[in-house]
Amino acid sequence: MSALGALGTLGRGRPPGKKKKDNLAAYLFLSPWLLGLFLITIGPMIASLYLAFTDYNLIQAPQWIGLENFTRMLSDERLHNSLRVTFTYVFVSVPLQLAVALLLAVVLDRGVRGMAFYRSVFYLPSLLGSSVAIAILWKQVFGTEGLLNQVLGTFGIAGKGWISDPSTALGTLVVLNVWTFGAPMVIFLAGLRQIPAMYYEAASVDGAGVLRRFFSITMPLLTPIIFFNLVLQIIHAFQSFTQAFVVSGGTGGPSDSTMFYTLYLYDRGFGNFDMGYASAMAWFLLVIIGVFTAANFVASKYWVFYDD
Repeated sequence: MSALGALGTLGRGRPPGKKKKDNLAAYLFLSPWLLGLFLITIGPMIASLYLAFTDYNLIQAPQWIGLENFTRMLSDERLHNSLRVTFTYVFVSVPLQLAVALLLAVVLDRGVRGMAFYRSVFYLPSLLGSSVAIAILWKQVFGTEGLLNQVLGTFGIAGKGWISDPSTALGTLVVLNVWTFGAPMVIFLAGLRQIPAMYYEAASVDGAGVLRRFFSITMPLLTPIIFFNLVLQIIHAFQSFTQAFVVSGGTGGPSDSTMFYTLYLYDRGFGNFDMGYASAMAWFLLVIIGVFTAANFVASKYWVFYDD
């Protein structure tokens, strides 16, 4: 009898009471997660979906207004500006972050001594980058009397208030997001380790240089990892909130130049107590992220290469 058949016979021979006890034990261990799923995730999602079609200010009972919250978005200039700021942030910071992460992963993959130490050091910004402490530190670095201006002053270059200037405030947040390259770098490094060395050896025998090997071997074989990181980082960038809130003091300033969509959502919900409109905005953000994710999956058919 084969091993598969023996396992099947063993499963059929188990008493029904034993199966029920096993199932009960499984549900018992799953119960904390199930409670969290329904009470913390699914429940609030259903509630917010209902509130998106109501006028609710946290004091009075919600009043059903249909699609009015969604139609208000069409004429909300601050919302339109927050979308422009968010799209600019996503389209600039994500490619730069992935490029820096891939570059450092390639360098570390070349067998640098003490790689475990460097990998930990480079990963650290990803753990701290979205924290309030780092956002406060960033505000100090790019302030009028900040570290950056002190460094520029040693070279005789006059600095400015990088965060207080509308033309550069968003750029400081882009730099902060690029600085948190650690997580995609570790994933890139793991992908590089899976590429067989024989491919590079064969290309070297054929006279291929470093750049040719990178673009003809490394990049095509790494496209699934690039795709994975791209999807995750786009979603994360659309959800960015803490950095803009702390750096701008919760105002999105100067002149709404750092007014992320999530920050404007927070302002409408907890600043103006317009919870119905904020709920509608939250669901619109979900749609935006879903569209970008779906578009990435559709486009991946043309540039992502798998072994099969």
